[in-house]
Amino acid sequence: MQAINNQKIAVIGLGNIGQVVATNLAKNNRTVIVADRNIEKANRMAVHLGSIATPLSIEEAIKAADIIVLSVWFSAIKEVFEQYDSLLQGKIIIDPSNPIAPNDKGGFDKIIGETESAGQINATLLPKGAKLAKALGTLGATNLANAANQQPENVLFYATDDTTINEAVESLIQANGFAPVRVGGIDQSIRIEVFGDLHEYGALGKTVTLAEVKI
Repeated sequence: MQAINNQKIAVIGLGNIGQVVATNLAKNNRTVIVADRNIEKANRMAVHLGSIATPLSIEEAIKAADIIVLSVWFSAIKEVFEQYDSLLQGKIIIDPSNPIAPNDKGGFDKIIGETESAGQINATLLPKGAKLAKALGTLGATNLANAANQQPENVLFYATDDTTINEAVESLIQANGFAPVRVGGIDQSIRIEVFGDLHEYGALGKTVTLAEVKI
C-alpha cells in the first residue's frame, strides 16, 4: 500500500455531503479529485476549491484514485458498483450513505428493514478485492462543515471489517478535520447511520469530542 499521505482521494457525487468532504480536504491541504455524473458540477467545484482539486469524469476519477468517497444516495450504490465493477476492484471505498428517503411530512424514513444497515447491504455488493469502510456519514452536512477543525477535536465514527485500511480511513477522517473512532466491523454500521445511537440524527443527537465518546 502506498504511504497514506500519497494516496489519491476521489470524492464521487457532489451533493451536500460530497461538497463538504471535498471542501474539508482542500482546507486541510489534501489534494482531491472531484467527480459527478454532471461534469460541469465537478468543474465548478474545482474552480471553487482552487488548484488543489482536479475535476474528472467518474470513470477517470475511479481509475486515478486509491480511496473513493462514494457520496451518492444509498439507492444508487448498487448501480455504481455494477457499472464500474472492474475499475473499483482493489480500491478502498468509503461509504457515507444513509438508507433513507424523504417522506411527505418533511422528514425522512428508513427504506430498508429496521435491523438492516446500508453498510452491511453494500458489503454484499462490493466489487472483487475492494475494501469497504462506513465513514463520513455520522453528521449532517452542516455540522460536517462547521464542526471540522475545532479544538478539542470532534469525532467521526467509522466501521470496517478490514483492519488493514484503518490507517487510511483514519487519515482521511483526520484530513477532514475530525478525530477518528472505530466502532467495530461493518456489522456495527447501523449504529453510525441515521437513527443509530452514534449518529447526529439518532440517539447521540449532537457532535462529540474524544473525551465525550462512549461506545
